[in-house]
Amino acid sequence: MRRISRLTRAAVGVASLALAATACGGTSSESGDSSESSAKDGLGLAIAYDIGGKGDQSFNDAAYAGLQKAADEFGYKTADIEPTEGETDADKEQRLASLAKQGYDPVIGVGFAYGPAMTAVAEKYPDTTFGIVDSVVEGENVASLVFAEEQASYLAGVAAAKATETNTVGFVGGVDIPLIHKFEAGFKQGVQATDPKVKVVSQYLTQTAEEGGFSSPDKGKAAAEGQIEKKADVVYQAAGLSGQGVIEAAAKAKVWAIGVDSDQYEQEALAGYKDFILTSALKDVGGSVYALAKSVQDDEPLTGTQVFDLKVDGVGLSDSNPKMAEVEGLTDAVAEAKEGIIDGSITVKTE
Repeated sequence: MRRISRLTRAAVGVASLALAATACGGTSSESGDSSESSAKDGLGLAIAYDIGGKGDQSFNDAAYAGLQKAADEFGYKTADIEPTEGETDADKEQRLASLAKQGYDPVIGVGFAYGPAMTAVAEKYPDTTFGIVDSVVEGENVASLVFAEEQASYLAGVAAAKATETNTVGFVGGVDIPLIHKFEAGFKQGVQATDPKVKVVSQYLTQTAEEGGFSSPDKGKAAAEGQIEKKADVVYQAAGLSGQGVIEAAAKAKVWAIGVDSDQYEQEALAGYKDFILTSALKDVGGSVYALAKSVQDDEPLTGTQVFDLKVDGVGLSDSNPKMAEVEGLTDAVAEAKEGIIDGSITVKTE
C-alpha cells in the first residue's frame, strides 16, 4: 500500500519564493558553492519540464524556482531540461533515464504527462528518488506531488463573484482532462456559493495536450475574447502558457483576469497587464520540488503520495494586487471561505 501524507508548513516552506519567481526560456544546468555536495559527485536535483517549458510564467517557472532554492541552499549542480514538440512517452522515458544515469537525485517530472515514463524508469533506477508533479505513480522510490487545486480555485471563484459587475464570469481550461476539471469544479462552486445569480461561462481550448492547449497564447486570447463578448468581466484561466493570452485579452478589454499556479501579478513578462490581474490561484509547485530535494539531501527521501492543500499552504490565493482590497467584501469573503475549507465545514468538489 502506498504511503499518503500531508506535508507540514515547514516542509513546504518556500511558497513565497516559488510563487513570485520569474524565469526565461532555455535548457540549463546550475551549480552553487561545493561546500555541501550531494553524494553523487555534486549532482543533485534535476527537473524535466512539462509542455510550455521554462518561461511560462506559471507552472514550469514555479518548479524552476524550487530548483533554484535547492541549488542555492545545497550547493550542488542541478539540471533542468526542456520538452520537445510532439514528443512521445519514449522520449520522456529516455530523458528521465539519462538524468538518473548521470547521477542526479532526485529526478522530477513536472506534469502528469510523465506518468507512463516514470513508471518505467523508476524500476530501472531503484537507488534514485523520482518525483512527479500532478500525478500518482506507484513505486517504492517515487514521490507523487499532488495538489488540492480545487481549493485554490474555490477561493478564486469567491473573488470572481465578488468582483463581477455583470454577473457573468469565465473559465478557460487548457485541456479537457480530469486535472483541469478540478480547477473548473472548484471555481464554479466558489462562485455559486458566494452569489447564485452569477453565471459561469466555461471553455476548454483543446481535447489533448498535443493540440497546444497548454502552449498556445493565441488560443487562450481568442477564448477569453469570446467570453468577454458574452459579458464576462472576470476570466479565470488554468491553461499554462496559453493563459498569457487570456490575461492579454482581459487587459485589453479592461476586465479582470485571474491567474493560476504562480502569482502572475508579480511576473515580469506580464507586467504590462498586471493592473488587470485581480489575483491568482496559487499552487506551490516550487515548494513541493524543494521539499523533495531537501528530503533526499537529508537522507530521508519522501515517497508515496504527498498532498499539498490549504492546510499546509500548498495552495492558496494571492493578494499582491492592492486593487483586490478595494472590491467590497472580497477579502473577508475569501478569508471566511479559506477557514471553512480548512476546518472541514466546506467540502470542495473535484468534478
